[in-house]
Amino acid sequence: MLPSHAYPKLKKYSHLKGNYGTAWQNQQKEFENIPAPILFTTNCIMPVKENYKDRVFTTSIVSYPEIKHIDENKDFIQIINKAIELGGYQEDKKLTGINGGNTLTVGFGHNTVLKVAPKIIEAIKSGDLKHIFLVGGCDGAKPGRNYYTEFVKHTPKNTLILTLACGKYRFNDLNLGEINGIPRLLDMGQCNDAYSAIKIGVELAKALNCNINDLPLSFILSWYEQKAVCILLTLLYLGIKNIKLGPTLPAFVSPNVLNILVEKFNISTITTPVNDLNEILSK
Repeated sequence: MLPSHAYPKLKKYSHLKGNYGTAWQNQQKEFENIPAPILFTTNCIMPVKENYKDRVFTTSIVSYPEIKHIDENKDFIQIINKAIELGGYQEDKKLTGINGGNTLTVGFGHNTVLKVAPKIIEAIKSGDLKHIFLVGGCDGAKPGRNYYTEFVKHTPKNTLILTLACGKYRFNDLNLGEINGIPRLLDMGQCNDAYSAIKIGVELAKALNCNINDLPLSFILSWYEQKAVCILLTLLYLGIKNIKLGPTLPAFVSPNVLNILVEKFNISTITTPVNDLNEILSK
C-alpha cells in the first residue's frame, strides 16, 4: 500500500500514516479478512478471493470482474462508508517487513532528493559517499530473490541505496543509518517512479559535469514481468551501461539479443551479492 504520508495534501493529516503489506504476490494472504476497504489504483491486482472480495474497490485504469469501480468523478463515499462499517482493528496492530523491521521511511521522489543534491555532491567530493546503488524493480515468489536483501545488507556504510517498486520490500525495513544526515536507504516509490531515479542520475551528472555512466552509480535490477521492459528500454535509450539484471533474464532476451546488450551496454546477470559488490566497487 502506498503510504499516505508521502503525499503533500494528505501529509497535513497526522493520523493518515503508515504502511500495510509488502509486495504484490503476498496480497491474497495479507488481505485475508482485513477489517478495512482496499482501493486498487495503478498497482498489480491478484485474482480477488472471496474472503476479502466485499471490501475491494478499483479506480483509474484498474478493474476486475464483479468488483465495484470508482469512475472518473472520484466519489469515494462508498469506500468511506465501508471503512466505517468495518471499523478497523479493535486495538493497535503492528506489522513488520520481511526482515522484522517495523519502520519505513518514504517520500524520496526526485524533487525531495534534488533539494539535498548539494549535500550529496559535497559528500561525493569529500569521499564520505563512495557509491550509489539503485536496487529495485519487480518482486516474485520464486527462490533467489533474497539476493537483493543480502546485496543491500553487504553494502558499505559509505554508500547510498536508492530503491523503488516491489523489489524494495526485500529490504526496505532495514535500518541502514545515515551519511551526513541523509538516510542511506531512499525509497522513491513504485514502478512508475523509475522516472525519479533517472531524473536524479541525470541531474547529478550535470552538477558534476560528467556523463551518467561516469557517476559512482550502479543499477541492480530485479526482473519479473514484461511490462517492466519499458523501464529497461528507457535506461538503454539514455545510454546507461553496466546494469546488473536478475534473478532471471526477461523472456525476450534471446542469445542474439543478449549478445547485443552485452556488447553495446555491458549488461550482465547477477552472480552473488559479495562477488557483484566487489566487482562494482573495484572499478
